[in-house]
Amino acid sequence: MFRKLILASAAPGALIGPAVGQAEGQRIVIERSPSAHQKGFVRVHSSIIFFVPGSTGEGEEAPALRDRAKRIVYEMAGKECDVLRDVLAKDRRLESITSNPHRQTGQAAEGYNVQGSMSLQLTLK
Repeated sequence: MFRKLILASAAPGALIGPAVGQAEGQRIVIERSPSAHQKGFVRVHSSIIFFVPGSTGEGEEAPALRDRAKRIVYEMAGKECDVLRDVLAKDRRLESITSNPHRQTGQAAEGYNVQGSMSLQLTLK
């Protein structure tokens, strides 16, 4: 049986820092795994969507901006691991992470809309 707890963070900018021009939100889902035979084992899924302003053209700036956007997602995953360890987890493991920057041009601001997600396994304290 799945037990889900959804936490919404109103301040994802605290995790991302000044590198992000606009943060839209973060969603974290904690669910008990039906295949887990271990008491206190849960899987955590977290996702974030944000915008990084900057050049998306053919120059050297665009690849650097994409790298910076992906780095933000990876750093967020590391911080998420630390927070889970401090608050909930006796042990935790990052299972998967995705970072997808999508170019935005021709609108109010040029830059990348970034979608990131991660899945972690943890054993509760």
